[in-house]
Amino acid sequence: MGGTDDILRVELLGPQHDRSGFASGVEPLDRYFRMQAGQDARKKMAACFILVLQDGGIAGYYTLSSTAVQLPELPETVVRKLPRYPLIPAILLGRLAVDQRYQGRGYGRFLLADALYRSLRSEIASFAVIVNAKDENAKRFYERESFLPFLDQPMKLFRPMSDIEALFR
Repeated sequence: MGGTDDILRVELLGPQHDRSGFASGVEPLDRYFRMQAGQDARKKMAACFILVLQDGGIAGYYTLSSTAVQLPELPETVVRKLPRYPLIPAILLGRLAVDQRYQGRGYGRFLLADALYRSLRSEIASFAVIVNAKDENAKRFYERESFLPFLDQPMKLFRPMSDIEALFR
């Protein structure tokens, strides 16, 4: 990274943010951000966080919401360490996208680190952060970041909160 857009901040999406020019190159992610993210935030369905550059431009975004996992979905090595509740609480990293103009600068990893740290700091109990990879590239990105696949759903991955905690120690 270098230049004037090195001063990065992540903040909650608000009505003052112009989303109209955002283009990650993945139409469903772009459409969601432009058309649905604000409504989801107002209805408390998902919190949308944006990466704002020094000039006020939006370089990327991600969403967080609550979810739950059924024990049989998880690998036995993980299940052994968990209580036998029907549902285990987790945080869903529902969407993550970087505008095409800013791809290749590490902003995706920056947003992911912010999402993981924000999840860790939450006072809401959670066993893991979960993602649903949109394609093989996204899956490889999350696997490089130590996410593990669910048993019968290879595009659904998780990173245990204990692992995230160790990351930020």
